[in-house]
Amino acid sequence: MPRGPRSPLWLLLLLLLPPPSTSGHGGRARPREGAEEAGSAGSWPAFQGLRERLRAAGALCRRYWALFSCRVWPEGCRQDEEAPARPLGLEADLRVRLHGQHLARELVLTAARGYLELPRPDKALALSFHGWSGTGKNFVARMLAENLYRDGLRSDCVKVFIATLHFPHHKYVDLYQEQLAAQIRKTQEHCHQTLFILDEAEKLHPGLLEALRPHLERQAPENPRAKSLKTIFLFLSNLGGNIINEVVLNLLKAGWSREEIGMEHLEPQLQAEIVESTDSGFGHSCLVKENLIDIFIPFLPLEYRHVRLCARDAFLSQELLYTEEALDEIAKMMVYVPKEEQLFSSQGCKSISQRINYFLP
Repeated sequence: MPRGPRSPLWLLLLLLLPPPSTSGHGGRARPREGAEEAGSAGSWPAFQGLRERLRAAGALCRRYWALFSCRVWPEGCRQDEEAPARPLGLEADLRVRLHGQHLARELVLTAARGYLELPRPDKALALSFHGWSGTGKNFVARMLAENLYRDGLRSDCVKVFIATLHFPHHKYVDLYQEQLAAQIRKTQEHCHQTLFILDEAEKLHPGLLEALRPHLERQAPENPRAKSLKTIFLFLSNLGGNIINEVVLNLLKAGWSREEIGMEHLEPQLQAEIVESTDSGFGHSCLVKENLIDIFIPFLPLEYRHVRLCARDAFLSQELLYTEEALDEIAKMMVYVPKEEQLFSSQGCKSISQRINYFLP
């Protein structure tokens, strides 16, 4: 398939164009492929599609303007690094780029906006993402970083810790505690708004979770003239993924639509699963027992139609044209569970970007 010119203008035009029209899924579609989701062939209303593309284009325009202004007025960028922008494009990103996660989209957006609008928060915002691998936990963390900081995950104000990579040996937990506390303190001294992402949170040693307590507890008010520090902690975990999938499956089989599933259906079971888990110390840590985690956010298992949308986005991100048949073929490469229903992608959207290489000339 032909590659388009690699320029921002081309990407914006591509976002505004409707998807190539083909015969759609035909008789090969799975029972729940229902293309009622935006982007599916033959059922995506033109107005809705145009509106979502305009939102995405607007978010991209703001990013390119920020990059351009940094080249022309570099002194402004240094100031922005100290006081990062609020997530003006986060809503558009979550709506257009995140598929099948209506709960995560609403909860993350509401929590981030509410926290950043506080004049002087007395506590760090702590969000805990739970769900199967490939459902979008890291994706949302990256989107949040991209909308809060000009350099996204590469910003000096953003730190990512992966349990098995940065803290692999339990015998060195005392050293890890010192290093983690020092890194948090150093980052907060450099930035007035910080973001810390802890991946594989269920594998963090209890001692490391205890070391985070002072940074998540409520703080006494300081000098009212001092600049307010704002800190966000994101904990990413597969813990609770099975119970989330079980609840969603039962509700769908009972006739509920995916979008009707609310936190009242998931929150009690998810928190119980986290607290009762014997494979992880996360649920028994002070962070959970002392309610230092503000929101436990469930990421739902992804269906066939969501995998197709991820494949479409992978083509667009590389500025490649695609066909509906190609999206179907990529979606069919995934393994679907449970064995009888074959409703949920066992890997979510993981590895989709690599699979489109099979369809390049």
